[in-house]
This record gives sequence, structure tokens and C-alpha cells, in this order.
Amino acid sequence: MKRFFTFLCLVLLSMSTQAQESAQQPPVADKLPTQLIMHGQTRIDEYYWLRERENQKVIDYLNAENAYTESVVKPLDPFVEQLTEETKARIKQTDVSVPYDNRGYTYYTRTEDGSQYTIYCRKKAGDDSAPEEVYMDVNEIAKGHDFCSVRGLNVSDNNQILAYAVDTVGRRKYTLRFKDLATNELFADEIKDITGNVVWAADNKTVFYTRQDPQTLRSNQIFRHQIGAEPESDQLVFEEKDEEFSCGVGRTRSRKFIMISSFQTLSSEYRFLPADQPTAEAVVFQVREEDHEYSVDHLGDKFYVHTNWDAKNFRLMRTSEMKTSKDNWETLVAHDPDSYLADFDLFEDWLVLTKRENGQTKVKVKNWSEGSEEFELDFGEPCYQARTSPTPEPGTDLLRYRFSSLKTPGSVIEYDMSSRSKTVLKQDEVLGGFDADNYLTERIWATATDGTQVPVSLVHHKDTKLDGSAPCLLYAYGSYGSSMSASFSSSRFNLIDRGFVYAIAHVRGGQEMGRSWYEDGKLLNKVNTFTDFIDAGRHLVANGYASKDHLYARGGSAGGLLMAAVSNMAPELFDGIVADVPFVDVVTTMLDETIPLTTGEYDEWGNPNDLKYYNYMLSYSPYDQVESKDYPNILVTTGLHDSQVQYWEPAKWVARLRDRKTDNNQLLLKTNMTSGHGGASGRYDRYKEIAFRHAWLLNLAGIDE
Repeated sequence: MKRFFTFLCLVLLSMSTQAQESAQQPPVADKLPTQLIMHGQTRIDEYYWLRERENQKVIDYLNAENAYTESVVKPLDPFVEQLTEETKARIKQTDVSVPYDNRGYTYYTRTEDGSQYTIYCRKKAGDDSAPEEVYMDVNEIAKGHDFCSVRGLNVSDNNQILAYAVDTVGRRKYTLRFKDLATNELFADEIKDITGNVVWAADNKTVFYTRQDPQTLRSNQIFRHQIGAEPESDQLVFEEKDEEFSCGVGRTRSRKFIMISSFQTLSSEYRFLPADQPTAEAVVFQVREEDHEYSVDHLGDKFYVHTNWDAKNFRLMRTSEMKTSKDNWETLVAHDPDSYLADFDLFEDWLVLTKRENGQTKVKVKNWSEGSEEFELDFGEPCYQARTSPTPEPGTDLLRYRFSSLKTPGSVIEYDMSSRSKTVLKQDEVLGGFDADNYLTERIWATATDGTQVPVSLVHHKDTKLDGSAPCLLYAYGSYGSSMSASFSSSRFNLIDRGFVYAIAHVRGGQEMGRSWYEDGKLLNKVNTFTDFIDAGRHLVANGYASKDHLYARGGSAGGLLMAAVSNMAPELFDGIVADVPFVDVVTTMLDETIPLTTGEYDEWGNPNDLKYYNYMLSYSPYDQVESKDYPNILVTTGLHDSQVQYWEPAKWVARLRDRKTDNNQLLLKTNMTSGHGGASGRYDRYKEIAFRHAWLLNLAGIDE
């Protein structure tokens, strides 16, 4: 009997060991070759079938990948929990935003300990005893949903009706609702499948909203809705029929005009109508032209135009309400080849300009009075983020802006443009004994392959030795002209306090160094984005900022393309790479006009129907360039409902990497089955997602506590 019991134990132990080993084996996706023929060339995509979202076999594969990832990182669960709690402990869970006044009310937001989402509030302005009105508690909307996004919160001019749009899937298909702010009751009106872009007319009963194509999700129609009417009776105000353009609707700073915009990467066009005449026909402001980008705002009796017409780095122009075509525009701020004019803000007495100079944000102010000199705000740090956020009422001398740096928590600052003095209204409180003086920030320059100087911003603990022994995480984006500022993130200190150097490579493809910086990192220059990042990484290693054995990389979306490309081009440089929602199947996606974002981005990536662009894109497309060789450790994340980078791109990429790579490094795919492009919508869920990435990186670096 004893021997039988011993034998039974051995059998059970063997079965348990086999089950554990099985759980540790990565799933193998079936190869079902599909021929993709273009320009007389044939590509074989053995994982094309993973595009079949409704196929249970696809869902089973994604779940199997999730199960494998969970089994591999299971030993890290306590560490993930620890880092999640550390992240949460740094952030003030019950907090209130800086209030602002708008049309007789003071508006602000709140968060409460234990609640995932924001609470939107207001009070009667000027009355300290006025009761708080909670006009939107997203936590209530989110009940029963794994995902919840609320957009388009917009109060009518008479302060009585709230318009808002809700997405509980993550696919960017919103439902528009209306709420009576006196009774908190919902109107019967319910408009489904909109973008979340909503604007009130001045009559307090008409809204304009944007619809998207149901297949491509391209924003292509502007409708007008009157409260109480059936959605089927809503009037189509504008339809953008050019498949390379999208459209949107807004209201000017003066609130006098409704503006309808049509835009693509390199061209734009506006229409306008009086906000108090919502049934009037929209008039073209300036007809679209190839390679002409412009945007419009209005204050007083003038329109103001931000334009690249004969101005690569943009200039600011002005025109009357009655004569809006560009032959009537007069220059207010001239073009500067060394300064990129990124944005402008209008006040009754002041003009505020946001510029990019030598890789840094500059905010400059000028009084409208004749002869007034422009002056610049001093931010006092070598690398930072500064972003203006003016209050809705333009008749003030007070400019609000938000400032942070890699070591300075976000601050809302009120700057008196008349006295040139500033007041910090609020600085985000970082709990747990955080002291900014314990950290050092620096802006350095890496020399790219072609000799270009690439700015790199970095931060580390003052006790971290820069002798080549520190692990380093290098981040970048590098597309669409999006400039990556050196902003603060409290969760990042999970890494920094454990000896990591954190760095941002401001690679070409952004606009940190002006418009040419963007143009030199797109279309037939896209590879510059990848080589800039690689050269920045090598510079960090060569100059002691990073250990040659523990350099890590992270990027998401188009930045995920960057991650995948450098994993092909320089796999030996990185110990680990985090690729979030990565755009990796460039050629196939850009050939498929049914996929969201394809036709509108030909000017960013190129149109592969043209052989020149097809060959160039194929030369770097990460999925097409996967080879039989060693790759670094790679963690890939995606969302099943992602409408910007479809889940199947990272899924296919991981499947092909598994089949071809020759190393034993980790390759993990984590699919959020209830979210879209941005990951989890609740803040506590986001903390855990961040902690998971950090635990994985720290473990690779040999740090487990």
C-alpha cells in the first residue's frame, strides 16, 4: 500500500510538472499562407488569418498568448503588486483640479480614493457658499463596463444642458446623450456611432456632431441635431468625400462662429457659420490647396490664421470677417527659419505664441498695442514641458499654463502678462517623501549616422553612477510631427529610484527642431527615425549613461513601429524592448483602404500603390523584415478593440518572430480583451499595466525588489 501511495505521488508530481512545462510553452500559431501580390511582387503572409476578428480560433490564440504571458511572468506577480501600490501611493487619490470660470460658473474636476474615474463639478461663480453641482460622475457611467471613455463634455450657452458622448468598448464609437443640469435627468435623445466631437450652437437647442465611416472610422460627416428631435431627422451639414481627408467641428475663442475643418497630413480647409444662426450655410474660409496647412481662430472682429503658406515653420496672419481668402491675409508674426510656430492663443489685449526653438518649447507674449515688444517666459530648467491652457474668457491679463519636467511635478501656473509675475496655483502633490532635489536632469546631444545632432533628455537619481553600470530605458515616438516633451511621470520613479536612467530621444519625425525635423523623418526619409534612435542608444552606452548589457527601449503605436524596426536593425544593442500597440505591418495595412487611418496617412508613410513608396516601406516594415536571428527580450501589448492599430498587427508580428527567431529570450504578447488603443480606461487599471511593464524591465536588469 505504501509503495502504491508513493507511486501515485510520483505520477501526480510528474503530471503536475508536465502541466507546468506545457503552460510554459509558447503557443504556435497555425501557418495558413496567403499570397499578397502587388507590383508584380508576391509576399507570403502565413498569419493573415489572424485578421478574422469574429473567428473563435483567433480569440483562442490571443487567449493562449495571454495565458502563456501570465505563466512566464507569474513569479513577478508580487513585484507587480508592490510596484502598483508604490505608484498608487505617490499619487494623491482624493484631489481637486484648479478651477476656472466660464459664463457665470466655476468648473473643476475631482478624484476620490477608490474611484477609477473623474468627477466633473461646478458651482455658481463668486459665491463661496454655493453648493457643488456634480454634472458628470464617470464612475456612475462606467458601472457594469470593463472600459469607459467619456468625451465631448460641453455645456450649452445658457448653462442648462450638458452634451456628452460615451464609448464602453474602446473602438471609438461613441453614443451622444444630453442631460438637464437642473434636474439631472437625461433627455430621450440618443445618437449612436459618433466620434465624440460635439459643439453647441448659441441657441441652446442645436448641436453639431461628427460621424465616421462605419468601416474605416474616418470622420467624414458633420450633422446638426436639435434637442427633442429624432436622430433620423438630423441634417447633414457637411460631408468630406475625399478619402484622404477627415473632418471635425469646433467653436472659435470668441464663440461667435462654428468652424468645420477638413484635414489630412499636409492640407486643410475650413468652413464657418455664425453660432447664432445654426441653420445658415457654412462658407469656405480658404479653399484647400496641396501642401497648405492652416488653422483658424477668431476674436473681436478678426480671424487669425496659423499657416505654412510660404512659411515652412508657419506664420500667423489676420483677416477680416468678410474677406477670408488668403489674398486678404496680413502677416502678424513672420516666418522664422530657426523657430517653429507651433500654436497661438488670443486674448483681448494679448497675443501668446508657442514656439519650438533648438528642441525646446518657448512661450512668448506680446501686447496688441502698437510698438509693444515680445517677451519670453523663463522656465528655468534644461528640459521640460510647458503648455498653455487659457481659461475660456479672453478678457483677462492672466495666462494659465501647465509646466513640468522630468523631475518637477506638474504645476498649473497663472502668469500676469501685465506685471510679468507668476503664481503657482497648484503643483501636483507627489506623496511618499518625494524630493525633486534627489534627481538630476540633463539635455545631451547624440550624433546621428549622417552627422545630425539629435537631442536627448534624461533624468536619474543623484546617487546613480554614470559609469556605464546603470540600466537605462530609452523612449521615443518620432512620427506625425508630434514633439515629445520632457514631462513628469510619478510612476516612472519605480525605475529611477531603483537605479535606472530614463531618457527620451527626440528623433526626426517629430517637430522638436522645426518643420524640417518632421519632414526628415517621414515618407522616403522614415529610416532616419530608426537610425536616430539607435545612434542615441549607442551614445548613451558610449558615454556611460547606460550599461551596454542593460539598455532598454519603449515606444507605442507609431513609436511601436520604431521599436519593432530597431529590433530588426540593431537587436544586439538592447536587452529588452517594450512595444505598445505597435504599427508593424506597414505595407499590408497601407494597401488596405478599409482599415481605419489608412487613406488619410498616405502623406505620412507614402502610398504603396506607388512602386517607389512600396519598395521603401517594404525595406523597413518590421513584419516583412523579421529574420532568422537572435532578437532581444520583447514585450508586446495590444487591445482587441484597437481602431488605430488593429490587434492583428502585433499578433502576427509575435507569431512570425516566434517562428523565426533563434534565441531563447522572452517574447510575450499581452492583449487587453476589453480595451482599445489607449489600454485600460480606469486609473487603477492603468497603474497595474504600468507596473507590469516596469516589473518586467526591472527583472531583466536583475532587480526584483
